[in-house]
Amino acid sequence: MSKENVGITVSKKDDFSEWYTQVVLKAQLADYAPVKGLIVLRPDGYAIWESIRTTLDDKFKKTGHRNGFLPVLIPESLLGKEKDHFAGFNPEVFWVTHSGESEIGDRLALRPTSETLAYSLYSKWVQSWRDLPLKINFWNTALRAEIKSTKPFLRTSEFLWQEGHTVHATCEEAEKEVLDILEIYKKTVEEELAIPVIIGKKSDKEKFVGAVYTTTMESIMPDGKALQMGTSHFLGQNFSKPFEVKFLDTNNVEKYAWQTSWGVSWRLIGATIMVHGDDKGLVLPPKIAPIQIVIVPIYYSEKDSERVRQKADEVEKLLLSKGIRVHVDRRDELTPGFKYNEWEMRGVPLRIEIGPKDLDKEKVTVARRHTKLKSDLPLDRIGSDIEQILQQVQDEMFAAAKKMLEEKTVSVSEYAKFKSEMECACLVKAAWCGKTACEEKIKDETMADIRVIPFGSENTGSRCIYCGEQSKTDAIFGRAY
Repeated sequence: MSKENVGITVSKKDDFSEWYTQVVLKAQLADYAPVKGLIVLRPDGYAIWESIRTTLDDKFKKTGHRNGFLPVLIPESLLGKEKDHFAGFNPEVFWVTHSGESEIGDRLALRPTSETLAYSLYSKWVQSWRDLPLKINFWNTALRAEIKSTKPFLRTSEFLWQEGHTVHATCEEAEKEVLDILEIYKKTVEEELAIPVIIGKKSDKEKFVGAVYTTTMESIMPDGKALQMGTSHFLGQNFSKPFEVKFLDTNNVEKYAWQTSWGVSWRLIGATIMVHGDDKGLVLPPKIAPIQIVIVPIYYSEKDSERVRQKADEVEKLLLSKGIRVHVDRRDELTPGFKYNEWEMRGVPLRIEIGPKDLDKEKVTVARRHTKLKSDLPLDRIGSDIEQILQQVQDEMFAAAKKMLEEKTVSVSEYAKFKSEMECACLVKAAWCGKTACEEKIKDETMADIRVIPFGSENTGSRCIYCGEQSKTDAIFGRAY
């Protein structure tokens, strides 16, 4: 028996980190590459990413965005044009210094992010107001030197992501783009991945280097750590000026453009594993599951095998006609119990069991992965009920994740309480004066930073949780991956 088919050997509650790693490997989502910090995406893992990508791609295209491609190498001279941006990323950059045995001169960075490369090209592509808005999305990999503390999907030296880069004629149009994208992200994560998020702004300390401000969506994982699920940045003219991204307006006056950038990564897969998984392994929401339903034929004699197999084939054909991703496990060398355990570990949302006794009663047994509950479903109602059952599973998984977020988010008004709640592994909502000094001291003393300042959370009627001065806003603090 292959090691990857052995079940999860630790409890999610007792050893969350080891549990997570085992699920990634044993559910056949990814494996470690020969180079430290890199992982190999296996077909099921890639299928989940394809599902996320397809959903987002469709939404981007409906809002006027088009896809492009950027190379992975960026000259150092180009990367350093926006100095704050370069300083922020320089510690994480992989550098190419040689071509064969020869030094190449100007070092080449393996793309940590693509602002500098894209905008050097945008300066050539944008000439007039007629060229705007320019809205391009890139499905890329990015490379950042994460060597010491790596974790599959969450922190690796190379990762899959999408990064959008847009150019606009006005500040108002660019800021609207930032919020429109954030809403697309929120809907996708909540409706497809069944993970609730909190949206708002980052503090100046935590914003994207080079941005005027960063909007973010954050969630909490079962171990109490916060996870940044995606960001959308208003760049203002911070990049258009050094990169000469200018246009002639309708009055033939040259102006600097306004820009945005935004992205999500395969970190979303990691979040899905952590939020929904259990001690048996992976639990996938139906909308992103590579296999939504697995059919397990059950028979113990040649006499029963033909009619059970035939009915399994008929049910498969019916489900395929409805666009459902279905698989029939026809492996005769394995017992039904072994199959159940394997498909549960791999997170398939629904299992349909078909045996001779089921056929005698003109029904099948439906097992729901997220609750482990079984129920009977008449054969003649499979076609009418199965899509509703899948949606019910999706909704129940979101409700359970939302309940966790609500239970692990607490409000406090005293710093002693703030510190004790942070030890309980949760998100803490507290009043903040807006000063970076308080934010940094809280980070030093509790290892918690400001994850998100929710929209509409202005608060001038309270006292800062740290210094006691009049607050400006409520902020949500947490310890993060």
